[in-house]
Amino acid sequence: MVHEKKIIQILKGDQMPKIAYIERRFRSDSLNTINTANEIIEEYAEEDLDLTVRQLYYQFVARGLIPNKQKEYDRLSQLLSKGRLAGLVDWDAIVDRTRNLKGLATWNDPGEIIRSCVYSYRIDKWENQPYYIEVWIEKDALTGIINKICNKHQIDYFACRGYVSQSEMWRAAVRRIKWRLEEGKTCVIIHLGDHDPSGIDMTRDITDRLQLFLDNPDIYVSRIALNMHQVELYSPPPNPAKISDSRAIKYINKFGHESWELDALEPRVIRNLIDAKVSSFKEEDIWEKDLGIEKEQKKILKDFANNWEDK
Repeated sequence: MVHEKKIIQILKGDQMPKIAYIERRFRSDSLNTINTANEIIEEYAEEDLDLTVRQLYYQFVARGLIPNKQKEYDRLSQLLSKGRLAGLVDWDAIVDRTRNLKGLATWNDPGEIIRSCVYSYRIDKWENQPYYIEVWIEKDALTGIINKICNKHQIDYFACRGYVSQSEMWRAAVRRIKWRLEEGKTCVIIHLGDHDPSGIDMTRDITDRLQLFLDNPDIYVSRIALNMHQVELYSPPPNPAKISDSRAIKYINKFGHESWELDALEPRVIRNLIDAKVSSFKEEDIWEKDLGIEKEQKKILKDFANNWEDK
C-alpha cells in the first residue's frame, strides 16, 4: 500500500492526472488491455466524448478484441478499476452518469454571479421556430453522449430509464407539450432506445400515452435509434433476446433471436443521428436572426458586469 498519493503522470489541459493509490504488478496481457483502453479513451476524448465502462466494453467487442460475454465485461470492469488505483488510467477518463453530487451554487460577491450570467445567458431560439423538440433516451448512462449535441441545438433531453413513469409522462404532456401546442407549434419527441422486445415497445408506449393525455395530431414520436437498418449498417455486438420478456415472442417472430443495446452503437453515430434529425426541423434563417439578438443582449449584460460596482 502506498502511504502518500503518488502522481504518476500529469496530463496537459483540463484532464486529471493519473494518480496511484496502490502498488500493483500486472500481467503482460492485462497491461495490453489497459493500454488499448487508454487508446480508445483518448480517441473519443479528442472529440470531447467520454465513455462509461459499458460503452468502453462494447468498443472492445466491436473491434473483435473480446467476445460479447458477461464475464468479459466483469473482467474488463475489474481490470480498469485496478488500473486506475495503480495510476495507469485517468480518473476522469471513465464516467458514471448515474451517481452525481447535487447541491446549490454559491458566489463570493455579486459581481461574480453577474459575470457568470454573461456566460450562461441565452434566449429561447426555438420560440420563433415552428417546432418544439425534446430528445428522450432510454438509459440515464447515455445522457453524457447526447448532452453536448442537445445543448448545441438548445434542445431539452430526458432519460426515460426504461418505460417512462406515469407521473413523468403526464408532466411532459400537460406541463410542457400542451403549452407548446397551444402556441401553434408541432411537437416532436426524438426517441432512442435498445433494439430488444421492451426497447422497441417503449416508442409505441410513449406515442400512445402522449395521445391519451393530449389527443392531438401535432405530436410526433420519431425513433431514430436503435433501428434494424442501423444494426445492419453498423453491426453492433448482439445479445440474445430476453425470452423472459412478455414481448419476446412478437419480437423474435419479426427480428429473430438477437437483440442489440443502444450502448453498443458508436457514440459518434448517436451524436450525429441527433444532430441530423434536429437540424432537419430547424429554420436556419430564423435561428441566425435570434442568435444575433442574443449576442447583442449578452453584450449589454457584459457591460453591466464589468461596471457593476458603479451601478
